[in-house]
Amino acid sequence: MARSKAGSPKARTLGAELRKAREGKGITVRELARRLGIGHAWVVRTEAGSRPTTAEDVTAILVALGVSGVERERLVELAREADGPDWLRAGIPGVHQELVTLIDYERTANAISEVAPLLVPGVLQTADYARAVMTGLPPGELETRVAMRATRRDFLSSRKAPAFEALIAECALTSPIVDAETMIDQYEHIEKVADLPNVTVRIIRSTPPRWTPAHEGRFIMFEFPQAPPLVHLEHLGSAAFLTSPNVIDTYSKALGTLRDVAMSPAESAEFIGACIERAKETTK
Repeated sequence: MARSKAGSPKARTLGAELRKAREGKGITVRELARRLGIGHAWVVRTEAGSRPTTAEDVTAILVALGVSGVERERLVELAREADGPDWLRAGIPGVHQELVTLIDYERTANAISEVAPLLVPGVLQTADYARAVMTGLPPGELETRVAMRATRRDFLSSRKAPAFEALIAECALTSPIVDAETMIDQYEHIEKVADLPNVTVRIIRSTPPRWTPAHEGRFIMFEFPQAPPLVHLEHLGSAAFLTSPNVIDTYSKALGTLRDVAMSPAESAEFIGACIERAKETTK
């Protein structure tokens, strides 16, 4: 019998999906528990990903919620997938599952560190910048992704907002991906968000030329008050969720190295201010 492992990335993703399905139906935890004939703590732990969950559990929950068709098949198939501390999903990133998962991690984390070697981190992107870097998507899907990305930013200023650290490579802010006016708005938005007490923005220098762990690619580390840390990697057609202790240790050390070589928050603010002035010169 396929069974998710308690606390694994897959179990937490599945729990987030089930909670979203329940809330979408306007059903409380206690009402769902009543329909299933079980204690409400079972539902709470399932949605938190803190108990092993089988495809049969998922089917029972979805039947109780009145979820059918393609959506039920998708979630039951997710429950049947092999599970482990490190989980690779083909077909992600996408509008639905990856965003549901990331929103849940952002909601429950107490600290988030993102390394961005090529692009401005997603939660710091303006709508116009996001549209530019998602060029090629169908118009309907593009606007859905932009809207969901804007919604994700809310966690930065929520009442229980986590500490958020962005380590952005200098070239991500200076490469000509968008026009100057769009980039000015993007710089100013980063400045505004960086003023939040829980947000730290640090720029990784390009000079003198040297290798840093940022050259290995983008990653996000989530730290939780009552669960092990998790690293998220995003690629063109897939995503990985990693929790193996040795893997987490590797990424923790990489973050330490990048903090050592990055500009201070004050220096980073000065750098972004200089970027704004240079961009404004090009629009005159």
